[in-house]
Amino acid sequence: MPTPQEHTIHVSVATQSITLRNAEGHALLTVPCSTGAAGTGCTPNSGQTPTGRFAVCSTHGENAPLTTLFKGRIPAGTWEPACRQKDAILARILCLEGLEPHNANTRSRFIYIHGTADTASLGSPVSHGCIRMDPTDIAHIFPLCPIGTRVFIEA
Repeated sequence: MPTPQEHTIHVSVATQSITLRNAEGHALLTVPCSTGAAGTGCTPNSGQTPTGRFAVCSTHGENAPLTTLFKGRIPAGTWEPACRQKDAILARILCLEGLEPHNANTRSRFIYIHGTADTASLGSPVSHGCIRMDPTDIAHIFPLCPIGTRVFIEA
């Protein structure tokens, strides 16, 4: 299993993209994502995506089907297109912990990188503060991002 320093995650709010980089800084994968519709910031209940330096503090969903629906980070069934819940948390969850004073409340705000059912909106800022990804994409990076993996979110 990779050590946390082997890979880093870089989120660009400006381009609505997420990049997985190796230890040398080379991009291994860049895919669209969605960040907060309310922009960036660290205010609780704001719907904003925090910026700065973070670490993955917990992971959820290893080996779960891509349609697994999570409630409170616990598998709660299967997402079906008929449910029309666009803000559903699917497939995998990487929980984030802020490493700087201004984003130290990230964990208590429940800011995650997670799969979404609303893949048509990827590339646009539409989330409630989390970083949303296509379930297939997060399943691809999930095993490369153990607890301790560094995450950088920039405006």
